[in-house]
Amino acid sequence: MTDLSLSNACARRLWLDQHGLWGAPKGALDIPQIGAALGFVQLDSIRHVERAHDHILWSRNTSYRAGDLGKHLESRDFFEHFTHDASLIPMPFLPMWRRQFSRHAEKISQAGWWKNMPDAQGRAALKARIAREGPLSTRDFDSAAPRPKAMWHRPAHKLGLDYMWYAGELATSHRENFVKYYDLAERVFPKHLQSVRLSDAAQIDWLCRSALERLGFGSAGDIQRFWGACAAAEVKAWLAAHREELLSVTVTQADEKTAQLWALPGLEDRLATLAKPRGAMRLLNPFDPAIRDRKRTERLFGFSYRNEIFVPESQRRWGYYVYPLLEGARFVGRVLLRADRAAGCLHITRLWPEDGVRWGAQRDKKWQAEFKRFARFAGLEPVLP
Repeated sequence: MTDLSLSNACARRLWLDQHGLWGAPKGALDIPQIGAALGFVQLDSIRHVERAHDHILWSRNTSYRAGDLGKHLESRDFFEHFTHDASLIPMPFLPMWRRQFSRHAEKISQAGWWKNMPDAQGRAALKARIAREGPLSTRDFDSAAPRPKAMWHRPAHKLGLDYMWYAGELATSHRENFVKYYDLAERVFPKHLQSVRLSDAAQIDWLCRSALERLGFGSAGDIQRFWGACAAAEVKAWLAAHREELLSVTVTQADEKTAQLWALPGLEDRLATLAKPRGAMRLLNPFDPAIRDRKRTERLFGFSYRNEIFVPESQRRWGYYVYPLLEGARFVGRVLLRADRAAGCLHITRLWPEDGVRWGAQRDKKWQAEFKRFARFAGLEPVLP
């Protein structure tokens, strides 16, 4: 076990580089490569200006166009499943995800709100219809039951389809207008991957290593939360078993306190190859993986951010869908935008510089350039104040 110290500035640069936000967002577009580097791409049904997954990929490469990711789901470069939320996961990772299917099936079997799920015979009937007719959505079925929106009142067929999807019996074939279409897993997952069976220990080892690789540095909790596919005790046992080969990293936080974290060997070489700092501004999505862990974001960047989509309007401090603004390795503000699709325009409702940030002419020029880029991505005309 080797000790390594990271300054706050160095830790920020490494974290952003791990997330594809340090270099210029240009070059040949390789969506599977971006997905593999991130680990997964979270899906979100809300389309504020553009859907979160499209925005996330555009932030890494401005050649990306909305909808491109769905094509890669259909071509089987990704499969859809649940990490901390619905996500597209690179298809080559499937063998390391097998135990997660079982974990979800066991969890659902013990959950009270799934009590109205069809029994094994009923689920077999749902599955048989898909086998005969091909990919189907929940709209293609019917259950004689009230349909309030609360999860525990979902129609029985929806619960059955979702159970089989979580358990890996069904898989997402494609989405139309964000509606999921279920198909038999064996018709979605490539045959050469279906036959690979790894032990639980091998899967846990991969999950922990791949999480730490993408985190750069992290605690046991960070490693566990990355995929959401291991128990806390499993991660702690993995760290204990591999303590001698891991790096012990002391990371200085934004408040100048230090945290004792873990990293994989080779981190020093990675630090030596980081690109020079860039001062460009980026408008990030609220669901961007670089800021998904709000506490880590605050510790590392001193940036307190809360997604207020589900906060009652009277209790919001900023607004319904507020975008963080990243300049280099510093969060310098946040902005509330409004898309008027009928008029084909994108408006700036309000912009808030962070405390201590001077919003001078040079910074405003950077912001206007990013705003115009984002408007073009959304197919809208930017309207500047």
